[in-house]
Amino acid sequence: MDIRIGHGYDVHALAEGLRLVIGGIEIEHEKGCIAHSDGDVAIHAICDAMLGALALGDIGKLFPDSSEEFKDIDSKILLRRVVETIALRGYAVGNVDCTIAMQRPRLRPHIDSMRAALAATIGIDIDRVSVKATTTEHLGFEGREEGVSATAVVLLTK
Repeated sequence: MDIRIGHGYDVHALAEGLRLVIGGIEIEHEKGCIAHSDGDVAIHAICDAMLGALALGDIGKLFPDSSEEFKDIDSKILLRRVVETIALRGYAVGNVDCTIAMQRPRLRPHIDSMRAALAATIGIDIDRVSVKATTTEHLGFEGREEGVSATAVVLLTK
């Protein structure tokens, strides 16, 4: 069996009056992500991890923010395309582990919905998707509520 591990990281600044989409779901909050797409940091990190596992570059290479095709796009569409890209190379997702760093809002109440949305989009069982959230104890840009970040690790199998 051929296995590959990939790591992804994404960051978006936050601003008043924008939608906050994380982990494939919309979360009510006064701030949302400044982005070309919907700004879903969790999905973007997961996409980067999948692409990185196969040395295919990153999400910006596949879906450039200079393209109007991807303006305001639902990141679940991008994730599906990445899953299709890895499937064409004979790989499948073994599991996904994602951590989101954000001071507010508290994400714990939304974790199960995120896991379900991600599992459905990727096409794997929910027990293969881990989503964790953390604050940064008011430190850094996340702690000052200026932005949100996410890291992800994926295992791909052939």
